[in-house]
Amino acid sequence: MTDLALDVRGLTVRLPAGADRAHAVEEVSIQVRRGEIVCIVGESGSGKSVTAFTVMGLLPKGDLVPTAGEVLLEGEDVLKAAPARLRELRGTRMAMIFQEPMTALNPVVTVGDQIDEVLRIHTSLGPAERRAKALDIMGAIRLPDPERIYASYPHQLSGGQRQRIMIAAAMVLDPHLLIADEPTTALDVTTQAQILALIRDLQARRGTGVLFITHDFGVVAEIADRVVVMQRGRVVEEGPAEEVLRRPRHDYTRMLIGAVPGLDPEPREPVAGPVALETQALDKTYGAGGLFGRGRVVRAATDVHLQVRRGETLGIVGESGSGKTTVARCIARLVDPTSGAIRLGDVDIARLPERRLRPHRRRVQIVFQDPYRSLNPRRTVGASVIEGPMNFGLARDAALARARQLMELVGLSPDALERYPHQFSGGQRQRIAIARALAMEPEILIADEAVSALDVSVQAQVLDLLDDVKRRFDLALLFITHDLRVAAQICDRIMVMERGLVVEAGPTHRVFTAPEHPYTRALLAAAPGRGFGFGRAA
Repeated sequence: MTDLALDVRGLTVRLPAGADRAHAVEEVSIQVRRGEIVCIVGESGSGKSVTAFTVMGLLPKGDLVPTAGEVLLEGEDVLKAAPARLRELRGTRMAMIFQEPMTALNPVVTVGDQIDEVLRIHTSLGPAERRAKALDIMGAIRLPDPERIYASYPHQLSGGQRQRIMIAAAMVLDPHLLIADEPTTALDVTTQAQILALIRDLQARRGTGVLFITHDFGVVAEIADRVVVMQRGRVVEEGPAEEVLRRPRHDYTRMLIGAVPGLDPEPREPVAGPVALETQALDKTYGAGGLFGRGRVVRAATDVHLQVRRGETLGIVGESGSGKTTVARCIARLVDPTSGAIRLGDVDIARLPERRLRPHRRRVQIVFQDPYRSLNPRRTVGASVIEGPMNFGLARDAALARARQLMELVGLSPDALERYPHQFSGGQRQRIAIARALAMEPEILIADEAVSALDVSVQAQVLDLLDDVKRRFDLALLFITHDLRVAAQICDRIMVMERGLVVEAGPTHRVFTAPEHPYTRALLAAAPGRGFGFGRAA
């Protein structure tokens, strides 16, 4: 048997007519050996995911067409395999972990049944044997209480648990090649560290070759044996991880690495502007008979005190379930707080009924994690940007004039107002979401994981943009993130939350260099790639 789990030779995949270039990938050659982890890195549009989907035989029919090269899975060319043979290969000899488990998992089928389906299709095992094998792999990936989770639906699990289920379904038949497409992008640092350790452990114990696709160089530094860098469909650099990360040869690789925020923030002068936002003893409790079921009380946020001044950025960091997004949604009154005060200037909005709350809604605006979900795909960008100001009484011509100015401010052409969200890249859509929020002329801007899904270079641009608009409009910026590198880059002060409680707060430099709480120290220790000294280029 060949030592190569995967050997891609001169692969070229054609794009549809009218695309920005002729080929999605061109003359790409990549090798993955048994027991080896190869990371493909590059910006959106570099061709890394197209390469992975070609290997799996999952390209959309007619849109993307392989026109040259070979994709050898242990010597067998999958480009020549019939659909029935491809179906046989998927699961038994190669498997894939997708970026977003909630879209990859069936929401109306228990996760146990979804693992069982893989075994039912590809093996002759009986029901009892399949269940035993599924529980065995769930134990191997360290899921707590496998029997309970086996009977659970995806929405009943945390993000990290759902990703582990995806890994279990991929690994249950011991494939020789595992493709992981951005599997940790949306996870907090401690869960991300657990998933990375799990993939590394399974790969070492089972001798699996892993093709790991990511834009996160911290992840690359943590797990890669070799690195392949792609730009606009071509491989521009490859080599051992240590060599590529410490001594990059290509300008594009150096640019990507230079765009990664560091974990050593510079001291900042305290901001002395007026207080724009303050919460006092803010609580949010979900009780019996609500979302979490009868008899169970969940304190999502408890006794939260925070203060943000005009011109200041306060970062809230913590794991999934820590309460950071709950606090943000209470402040924006997207959910009603259980108790406590939320003061915008001298007005407490915590208890205001909708009729009296409406005039204050424009004062707080949110930029969400996924702009494609928050922008209406059936409306032009211009219609989305001007909708809010017009709802608050601004004439259409004045709203359009404001929208054109804001598009230029966020680095886009005013002509973009006539286009639809799907016609933009992820970074461009996030710029549009920022422009839409600014169109309301807010006093407080909340960025809720606003850069977590973006490439490092685009992420750096959006962070610079947020910092620029904060200064230009003298905004109070509440920045919510699980990415400590991003928080170090942009935040004046940091507030750390764990299970609904604020466990530490202070200037960013102090919190990062001398953390006082064990939980803060654990978060910092879990940040991937700490030993490589990444940092934004000057």
